Amino acid sequence: MAESEMCARSSQELWTILLGRSALREPAQIEAELDRNGERLLQGLSYYKPPSSSASDKLKANKEVAQPLKDFGLRISKLLGLDEQQSVQILQCYLQDDYRGTRNTLKTVLQDERQSQALLLKIADYYYEERVCLLRCVLLLLTYFQDERHPYRAEYATCVSKLEKDLVNNYQQQFEALFNAEAPTWETHGNLMTERQVSRWFTQCLREQALLLEVLFLYYAYFEMPPSDLLTFTRLFKEQGFGQRQTNRHLVDKSMDALVDRIGYFSCLILVEGMDIDFLHKCALEDRTEQHQLSNTPDINKEMDQMLLTFGDISHHGPVLLAWVLLRHTLQPVEAGPVVRRLGQTTLQLGVFQYLTDMLKALGNTDNNCTASTARMCIYGLLSFVVTSFEEDTLGSQQHLINAACEVLAAPSLAELFWESKPNVGLEMILDSAVGVFPHKTGPLLQLLTGLLSDKSTAKRVYTFLDKMSFYTEVYKTKPSDVLSREDETLWRRLAPKLLYPLGAGQTNLRMPQGCYGQVCVGEQGYVVRWDYSYSSWTLFTCEIEMLLHVVSTADVLAHCERVKPILDLVHKIISTDWTVSDCLLPLTSRIYMLLQRLTSVINPPVDVIASCVNCLIVLATRQPAKVWSSLQHTGFLPFASVPLTTMAQTISAEGMKAGNYGNLLVLFEQPRGEYAVTVAFLRLVTTLVKGQVGSTQSKGLIPCVLLVLKEMLPSYHKWRYNTHGVREKIGCLILELVHAILNLSPEGESEGSTPSLQSLCIYSLANTEAGQAVVNIMGVGVDTINVVLAAQPSSSGSCEGPGQVLIQTVKLAFSVTNNVIRLKPQSDTVSPLEQALTQHGGHGNNLIAVLAKYIYHKHDPALPRLAVQLLKRLASVAPMSVYACLGSDAAAIRDAFLTRLQSKTVDLRIKVTILEFLTVAVETQPGLIELFLNLETKDGSEGAKEFSLGEWSCLAVVLELLDCELQGQYWCPPLLQRAALAFLHALWQDRRDSALSVLRTKEKFWDNLTTPLFGTLPPPSETTEPCVLESCAFVMKIIGLEIYYVVSGQLEGSLKAALQRLSSQRRYEFWSQYVRELVCAACEGEDGGMRSLSESQMLISAWRTLLILSTSHSEVMQLKEDSVRLKLFMDVLEGTKAALLMPQSVACLRLGSMMATLLLVLLKQWKSVLVSAPALLPPLSLMLENVLQADQQLMERTKAKLFSALISALHIQGLNGGEITQLPQLLLCVCETVQDEAVALIDSTRHITQKSDAQEDSMETDTPRSVQKDQRDSVCVLALHLSKELCRADEDGEQWLQVMRKLPVLPSVLSALELSLRSKQNLYFTEAALHLLLTLARTPQGAAAVAGAGVIQSICLPLLSVYEGPANGATQAFSRKPLDAPCWPGVYRLCLSLMESLLKTLRYNFINEALDFVGVHQERILQCLSAVRTVQSLACLDEADHTVGFLLQLSSFCKEWQFHLPQLLRDVQVNLCYLCQTCTYLLHSKKMLHHYLQAKNGDALPQGSHPQRVLQPTSKEQPLSGEREEAESKALQAVQCSLLKILSKTLATLQHFTPDCCQILLDQSMDLAEYRTLFVLSFTTPAFDSDVAPSFGTLLATINVALSMLGEIEKKKEPAISSEETQALKSLLMFSMENCFYVLISQAMRCLKDPAVLPRDKQRVKQELSSELSTLLTTLFRFFRRGSPSSPASGLLPSPQTKPTAPGTKVTQEGQEPFIQLVQAFVRHVQR
Repeated sequence: MAESEMCARSSQELWTILLGRSALREPAQIEAELDRNGERLLQGLSYYKPPSSSASDKLKANKEVAQPLKDFGLRISKLLGLDEQQSVQILQCYLQDDYRGTRNTLKTVLQDERQSQALLLKIADYYYEERVCLLRCVLLLLTYFQDERHPYRAEYATCVSKLEKDLVNNYQQQFEALFNAEAPTWETHGNLMTERQVSRWFTQCLREQALLLEVLFLYYAYFEMPPSDLLTFTRLFKEQGFGQRQTNRHLVDKSMDALVDRIGYFSCLILVEGMDIDFLHKCALEDRTEQHQLSNTPDINKEMDQMLLTFGDISHHGPVLLAWVLLRHTLQPVEAGPVVRRLGQTTLQLGVFQYLTDMLKALGNTDNNCTASTARMCIYGLLSFVVTSFEEDTLGSQQHLINAACEVLAAPSLAELFWESKPNVGLEMILDSAVGVFPHKTGPLLQLLTGLLSDKSTAKRVYTFLDKMSFYTEVYKTKPSDVLSREDETLWRRLAPKLLYPLGAGQTNLRMPQGCYGQVCVGEQGYVVRWDYSYSSWTLFTCEIEMLLHVVSTADVLAHCERVKPILDLVHKIISTDWTVSDCLLPLTSRIYMLLQRLTSVINPPVDVIASCVNCLIVLATRQPAKVWSSLQHTGFLPFASVPLTTMAQTISAEGMKAGNYGNLLVLFEQPRGEYAVTVAFLRLVTTLVKGQVGSTQSKGLIPCVLLVLKEMLPSYHKWRYNTHGVREKIGCLILELVHAILNLSPEGESEGSTPSLQSLCIYSLANTEAGQAVVNIMGVGVDTINVVLAAQPSSSGSCEGPGQVLIQTVKLAFSVTNNVIRLKPQSDTVSPLEQALTQHGGHGNNLIAVLAKYIYHKHDPALPRLAVQLLKRLASVAPMSVYACLGSDAAAIRDAFLTRLQSKTVDLRIKVTILEFLTVAVETQPGLIELFLNLETKDGSEGAKEFSLGEWSCLAVVLELLDCELQGQYWCPPLLQRAALAFLHALWQDRRDSALSVLRTKEKFWDNLTTPLFGTLPPPSETTEPCVLESCAFVMKIIGLEIYYVVSGQLEGSLKAALQRLSSQRRYEFWSQYVRELVCAACEGEDGGMRSLSESQMLISAWRTLLILSTSHSEVMQLKEDSVRLKLFMDVLEGTKAALLMPQSVACLRLGSMMATLLLVLLKQWKSVLVSAPALLPPLSLMLENVLQADQQLMERTKAKLFSALISALHIQGLNGGEITQLPQLLLCVCETVQDEAVALIDSTRHITQKSDAQEDSMETDTPRSVQKDQRDSVCVLALHLSKELCRADEDGEQWLQVMRKLPVLPSVLSALELSLRSKQNLYFTEAALHLLLTLARTPQGAAAVAGAGVIQSICLPLLSVYEGPANGATQAFSRKPLDAPCWPGVYRLCLSLMESLLKTLRYNFINEALDFVGVHQERILQCLSAVRTVQSLACLDEADHTVGFLLQLSSFCKEWQFHLPQLLRDVQVNLCYLCQTCTYLLHSKKMLHHYLQAKNGDALPQGSHPQRVLQPTSKEQPLSGEREEAESKALQAVQCSLLKILSKTLATLQHFTPDCCQILLDQSMDLAEYRTLFVLSFTTPAFDSDVAPSFGTLLATINVALSMLGEIEKKKEPAISSEETQALKSLLMFSMENCFYVLISQAMRCLKDPAVLPRDKQRVKQELSSELSTLLTTLFRFFRRGSPSSPASGLLPSPQTKPTAPGTKVTQEGQEPFIQLVQAFVRHVQR
């Protein structure tokens, strides 16, 4: 084929494709491959041409091939004698498939003589494999082109029909050419053709001959052979001595014998098949022999006779002669008589039946091996006809005939064919003769019947056949006395009944009745009697076993064993074929245990019988493991423990463990003999028991068995002596199967307790003992050794059976076992020996990591490289080592191999996926390795920054190709692979591999290709067929999310922005929102259908959640700005959450619900403006909450918290709309039940912690974390209290609350927990939340009454002391400068003050006693707080002062009660309030002073003078910062001023209650002045800021002046537009303060003027001073009002509908300034009188 273009596909790749092991799996793809390569298959080996000058010239002219490759191609051509162009193509295929280096190393290899010679030899091996695979492809077609079960049958059949006409000629010529080929020499083929290479060439030559004959044999099995061809082939094979007269037979050595035999077998089979004996048999039965093709060919027959008469010197001649004898005997019985006799004699001399047995065994078993089963079909026809045509006794030994028959019957469907055939025809006659000697000889019949068992129908037939036997054959040396006979001794009659077995009474036995007739035949053995007696053979078999049990200790044991073994083998086969028969065989199977016990304890145990017993038990154990296990324990066969197992150390040491009878057998008999039938059976039995024991306590009893395997067998089995090839591999495979089964037991199945479980024993043993090293050694076999073993197999198919496959299976199991051990091993700081062995660095790349990586070169079984890479993935993520370092110099070559597999369009998809998964893990854990795979090249960019580009061998190029949307949907880029590629990209983004990301971002169409999955249409979730598509979309969403989050919006790639714009414009956000909602619903609806892809669904939901949360802060970039879209998205989330949380019985649904609830909460908080118009949110949220509260507590803790939080947000956004009030009672009840439960739980946990801390000295240190765990800002308890508060606020009249409180003891529980928390100063968040709830309840009269009635004062009053009277902090702790809104204990104290204030305000006289108690208990703190404002101006301190004065304001309404109960405290409070008034006035008056104070006191516990300088220092240097600082300081100053003003206003309002009523004192002359003390001294100077100066009238006047000046300042700043709410509130506050100040001034002045104790001179002075001061003030006020000031708020006397927000409890109204100014005017007039 040098002329035409050679097909690029290598034969090995074609073979893989046709087998269905590649990515090409569609019938159309297979058909295309066969069409493309049809000519090659037809040509066979002649496809490869010899060298020629024309091919050489063409190669030289080819510009596309590099010169070094051309030169090397010519060397290949010389060595292999192959066409030059084909040599180069073989080289290219080799470099693609099998080359172990990099492209860079290839140059040096080609230049270096030694290395290039080694490469040449490897290419020679590759070429030989190519030739073999080409023939294998044709074999495969011939095997399956008529098999209806095969998926590609039609395609194969089409191809075979094209090959049909020329195939035989071509292949026959090739066979002859190979047979006659001269061996190459160094003269003809170059120096490399050494003796070893010649031997290698000859082995290949023999292998190809065998394969060509196998192809011809299969061809003729389907197509008729013309008589002329039969003659040709006979002549050909005769000349070649059936493969034994090879031209190069001097090269044959022992290793090639199997191949030479194989050539002989196929030569023989081709001739037998060519004679068409099957058809001949059919013609003979129907008496139409003339229709046979050889009936009318006398010349050919004559020539054949002459040729075959010369046969007889080679065993391969036997079947050919036998078939020809049959043919001639049937077609021309008379003419061919002499020939038939002569040939028949020769045939028997050749031992034809023994030869047939050996041949069929050599061809292999029939599982999946078409050649072997076709050969058996061919021989079946031959045997059937021979037995029909000739008397059996003329055919030689019956045993040989039966052996051959059994071997033939192993082919599928032949057993059924046998049972369906007519009686007395074919092999049925052998069965009859075997029945004739039964039960004198049990072997032949049982062997035959065992062979006739293939499926359930045949099993039933065999069982029935044996159950109804009608003859019983016995042999007597002499005539017995209890029979009566004829004269000629041909018939005997039994005179008395006879028990056939000498067994004891009551045991199973057979009884032959009296009068039974028997036909007698006298032979060499004596009298052979065939009694006419009906019985069941199964009973007879039971008796045989009983007999063996009786004679077990005698010399007869071996003879009996020979009788019993076939019985056991038959039982094994019948119950493994049809389990339903097992009940009928119970008498037999139940005796196996006793048999096992007896036989294993004799001096020289019959190993084969013991193996048969164990094999039977294996089948029984698959169905009845517990029963078999309990019976086995009494036999002493299995290893056992003589002491109870308690610890792992004791177990692993095997202390007190006995090896049992099996252990003794292994050591004393099997190992010395090198035969291991019992060991193989034992391993299978233990594996079966392990698989069947899951969940039962008996698995503990298997520990000694497993330990024996792990300690005594696994580490040393490879060193034992073996007689038979392949047993070592089989034992290794079985041991690993056992370990694999144990490691795959589900955890529930492993009962817990102190005793080690089977699984933990295996894990420990493999991780820490020699067993693990043995597994490592198995994995270290390496890809080259496996290839050598596979190459040595004579089998043609290269796939079905043999040591190579067992080895591959063993290595695969070793991978899986290691992977599982690492996965399941308990975490520990020390590295186990197994991990050390796996990760240790060895020299020259021979460490295990490198060996594992090189399995990627294996092509025979795709699962092997896949499992190797999976293990690498596990090691890369777990083991502390660098895979890159372990690979050493092979790293780049292995990288190239991995990427070649990824790029290949035919490599099995799962290998590609596993490689990508490995790289995904490596991104995070293997920086060196991932850099190697990314292969980025750097160059300096324009601005000095480094720019990256893709190297030639970069995995990114492959990944980008997989994502190319134009190629998606191609067979080599299925969704699963795309998902793996996206997972890899996501790992890069997550790991922030900026070099790779910078390359990817700028790639053309990258973002378009990446976002393609988001624009696809998906089937509804319930119909999803490929869950991986969901994962792909999830990864895309995550990548987009990470990119938006990390990259500044201005620097995002334009194509990404465009893609996001399309997402918005094409309404994909709505699509995905709806899809995710449906996905959640589908997952929750059907456990069976919907839950199939639960993990993928969760992943997509999680990614969508991330994207939506991101959209709340990046809505501009994500183009998610429309309110209507946001509302739809939110409602979908709500629906999804609802669907998931309404399924409380499903854990998976609740987890989904929890994920959705988080998203719901975030959206509720972020999209408030959108949700105001949403449908009512409370009903669905309430419903969810009810369901979740009924679910599993532990699991749902977080979800409850999220739902409470969501309800609070919903209430804030929508409030309680009229229609939703129906929800309130039920919701309140739910929430209150939670509050009550949580409060009780909190009490318990707090007590527990307190007790623990009492027991320990350092209580605060140790237990803080525990209390925090329970009490957090977002704990269920705290959020439930907050929700209760919101609901209470929403329930305006408080009716619903009262109903709930009547049902549930909520308040007592909360108050108990509150009291305990305050006492122990724990649970801060709970305490705050509880006080807020109580505060809200106290608004309404009923609520306040309930709170008071529940004993609030007992819970708060005294316990509150411990909040501020700590051992360390004392009184100073109160006035810290913490931020005001952070939860803190001073805040709790402030809340308690507010609560007292609110209760007093609502309940008035009903609460006065409790309020006075509170003041009495906390008087020190109250007075301290009032005086502290002078020294500490922090907002926290001012806030406490504000709360304190607010409470005192309410209490001041009850002066008389106060005076009565606490007179001294009242006096102290009055004095302190006056001083407070003076302090506030001064601080408000002097801004600079206040500013200085704030700066000086800014840091806690700083030295007085150091801080201000430090604060002011930087302002000169850092201009930009100084502006910001000034602004911040200005804001802080304003906040403090506002607080001081509030305190001032409330202080004056309180003082108003301590001074006489103005109207009364002005009008009532008889007023009792003794009731009221003088509060201010008679001085009119502006007070200094000094605690020694007493408050005076000057203080009050100064207060009015300060208020006026502040009003003036506000006016100046004010713009013409309407002033803001803050300014309005500030003005109102100032007016209120002024009013109250005038009021107090007037009242105190009148008190002074009327007081007889005051001197008249002082009174006069008061009048003068006040007259002038007030007149001036009035003038200023008039001027101020004329400018259009807001109307003055009236004093506290006037009722008002509007509550001033800044001063709780003080009513103000705007009804004009008259009353206020008139009062002052009236007073001025009064004074001036």
